[in-house]
Amino acid sequence: MSVKTAGEEERGWIDISVPLTDRMLRWPGDPVVRIRRTARLEDGAEANLTHLAMGAHTGTHLDSPRHFLADGPAVDRMPPGIMLGPARVIAIPHPAVINAEALGPLRLRRGERILFRTRNSEADWWSAPFRETFVHLTPEAAERLAAAGVALVGVDYLSVSGWGKPAAEVHRPLLAAGVWVLEGLRLGCVPPGACELICLPLLIPGADGAPARALVRPRGGTGPRRFRAPRPHA
Repeated sequence: MSVKTAGEEERGWIDISVPLTDRMLRWPGDPVVRIRRTARLEDGAEANLTHLAMGAHTGTHLDSPRHFLADGPAVDRMPPGIMLGPARVIAIPHPAVINAEALGPLRLRRGERILFRTRNSEADWWSAPFRETFVHLTPEAAERLAAAGVALVGVDYLSVSGWGKPAAEVHRPLLAAGVWVLEGLRLGCVPPGACELICLPLLIPGADGAPARALVRPRGGTGPRRFRAPRPHA
């Protein structure tokens, strides 16, 4: 299967990943992203070589159960099928939270992959500061998703839990129920409804999280004919 880079569309695929740069926003207190060229062809080197340093929960990334559960599976224990297959993009109009009331009409099904699209998807990841008021899951919503037995929950900012709130109240119900958490998506150009998902994290043995590349393909021909990813600031 052929897929273009940088958010370009081919056969309906849309890149919903956040491009990594050394000036992108991150969760306060997490390591600064540093990307630099350590060898350059123009300086006489045989090849270009880039050094990358960042936290595992930077940009588009996966949370494994080990993130909040001491004996939970690490990233390298994720069944590959979790991140490959049918998914559903759900638009949430609430400006502050994804609550249990919003989930009521959704008829959640066991094994589903759910991607929440909120106002977060319009965020500027490269020049704006961290947004403390991003839309997040409530603990009650997390409990409902866990009880429904969904396989994956994806959100369009850096965390499923809110800023200044106990992160474990949202993460632990999901991760303890075997729900894998995908954070840092860009879904602004993706229509609500059924889609196919391709997403694989880096294989880091024992890790509580890992950067990932994620793409979706809307079903039924409802996707945009043309898609351009927002360009990160140089």
